[in-house]
Amino acid sequence: MTLSAVLSASHLLVVMSKNEFKSRYSSNYAGILWAFIQPSITIAIFWFVFSVGFKSAPINNVPFILWLIAGMIPWFFFAEAVSSTTTSILESSFLVKKIAFQIILLPIVKIISALAIHLFFLFFMLGMFMYYGYYPTYYWIQLIYYVISSIILVIGIGLFASSVVIFFRDLNQIIGMGIQFGFWLTPIFWTLSMLPQQYIWIFKLNPIYYISQGFRDSLIGGVWFWEKPIETLIFWIINIFLLVLGMIVFNKLRPHFADVI
Repeated sequence: MTLSAVLSASHLLVVMSKNEFKSRYSSNYAGILWAFIQPSITIAIFWFVFSVGFKSAPINNVPFILWLIAGMIPWFFFAEAVSSTTTSILESSFLVKKIAFQIILLPIVKIISALAIHLFFLFFMLGMFMYYGYYPTYYWIQLIYYVISSIILVIGIGLFASSVVIFFRDLNQIIGMGIQFGFWLTPIFWTLSMLPQQYIWIFKLNPIYYISQGFRDSLIGGVWFWEKPIETLIFWIINIFLLVLGMIVFNKLRPHFADVI
């Protein structure tokens, strides 16, 4: 691909991402605010239920709300990006039939749109930590690493899901259910210490656990990702496998998209 083609694709990606972000909420009275209202209400509900209702104690002397949002913010991005990329090609079927159009941009656009919201909540979370007296440290820098890791993760899953769902429409419902179950199975508002020792390794295979725990390590625990070499290695083996699988499936099925849609 030539430099001009790369620049053209980059410009198209930026324009499409802006349009996607605006059009998603343009028909609502609150507009783009809905992108931030729903996650905020979800966090507030869980905080009220567990902090006020169940009187949850601080986790490792950290206020429960801070421990909670450090795990939930990366989950919100993952859930939104995966669910939106799954139907990204189906929603833009008119573009699929254009020979010159780069179809791979469709799921990427959805991820960028979700990333914009994720970055807002990321800064919101950092603001909450400083409000509670937790000020920036060197460990906060590695949040960039975990954000990049999560982007690569959803790209792999998104390419696979958006390709397969065209031929197997039930996959959209399966992924929706998987996201719901995944939320409760991921240690977001509970800790692995609650499990029997022999089952902990199974839950550590969950790549979202690695990212959520990484957020907590960066903001609360003060642990660098290279201090957990085994978990990091396992995460990247899974992450790269999903990325390669997604690219292979996408390239394999792409020539047949226009025939099925």
